Amino acid sequence: MRNKRLDGRDEPILEPELAIIDSHFHLFDRPGNRYMLEEYLFDVAGGHNIIASIYCETQAFIRADGPELLRPLGEVEFANGIAAMSASGIYGPCKVNHGIVGHANLTLGAQVGELLDRCINLAPERFRGVRHITMDYPDERPYRYFMSGRPPMGVMDTTGFPLGLAEVDKRGLVFDTAVFDPLLPTLTGFVDKFPNLRFVLNHMGTAVGIDMTADERVELFQSWSASLRELARRPNVYCKVGGMGMPHWGLEFELREDVVGSSVLAEAWRPYVETAIEAFGADRCMMESNFPPDSRTGGFVPIWNAYKLITRNATEDEKTALYRGTAARVYDLEI
Repeated sequence: MRNKRLDGRDEPILEPELAIIDSHFHLFDRPGNRYMLEEYLFDVAGGHNIIASIYCETQAFIRADGPELLRPLGEVEFANGIAAMSASGIYGPCKVNHGIVGHANLTLGAQVGELLDRCINLAPERFRGVRHITMDYPDERPYRYFMSGRPPMGVMDTTGFPLGLAEVDKRGLVFDTAVFDPLLPTLTGFVDKFPNLRFVLNHMGTAVGIDMTADERVELFQSWSASLRELARRPNVYCKVGGMGMPHWGLEFELREDVVGSSVLAEAWRPYVETAIEAFGADRCMMESNFPPDSRTGGFVPIWNAYKLITRNATEDEKTALYRGTAARVYDLEI
């Protein structure tokens, strides 16, 4: 299967002047799977007006040794170093890693406070929160598509998890939360326990539609949208709108050998994207590229064009919120 990352790079850029903070992307260098600053800058140079980006952890650059609690410091050091390089202006106007979301093993409970304090000291201008992936699913279907190995299961069920969340809350940091659709109600319960903690839902709470019949997909959409709307009733939850390029949704664009253009992507993604924006409102939504995972569907240019097509009827204020304002406010970014 070919790499689709460069597909559609020659598409005309829609609304090229629209300033965008890419609220979620990754950098890593693994055997046979590299996406570093030069690759991201190449994608950004495709024409969309990406003025800044927010780095989200993959544990790709955690320290090789030392206490488990503190190993994630290595990734924050890496991300902050890339940000400093970008801030020099040598590599162009986009402020890469302008905000940093690191990793913390919240099952370690109150000990996490030490890690958070050291992350804040390492990158006070950029470190804004943590993510601990909690992507449990009752069967193996979604895990064949993980780029960095199967995540640990049962994280939310541990006694340490809420104690770790409490440490994030105490410091006024953000908790980025990645779940599949069955765990949305469980996540809602934790949001109720921490009403002052900013939760940012990654990828709209990915609905797993792999190997489903048409009727099953209808039922999935109904259950996912109901759970999403219930979660959105909590005002301290924000939503990253994107992640639609991942195979987990069951749309199977990753299987196609032709170049899929933005209009085709927009048609398929519209029900999900519009549901999320309607549920949370533009002032609690932020658009994301989720690159490079979403490159399994298509290129950076058509993916952003697809989101712009879906939101083309939004007001100017709504577009400002969706594409940069919400991200800047939630992650306390000066831009």
